[in-house]
Amino acid sequence: MPLTGSVSFKAMLQRGNRIQLPKLVRWKFKLEQDQVLQVSVATNSLYGWEHFYAKMDKSGRITIPKLTLKLLRIKADKESLTGEVLEVMLNAA
Repeated sequence: MPLTGSVSFKAMLQRGNRIQLPKLVRWKFKLEQDQVLQVSVATNSLYGWEHFYAKMDKSGRITIPKLTLKLLRIKADKESLTGEVLEVMLNAA
């Protein structure tokens, strides 16, 4: 079943500004490395979402752009988001 709608999950921000996509999501929707995804992330949905386009690397991770992380840090009023739980929403681009 290809990704036609949106899928949301929670993920922890890892070192290097990356998030791991759950294996179940990757398998269920047959996500490939060359597939472009529209990614939305939020520290808390009350603060709003930040959107960007990304491709998954071979380990199943997506790198969040530095500008997006900076905007999330400003909204959450935190110095660093590494280790924080983010709400992630994936859509087909």
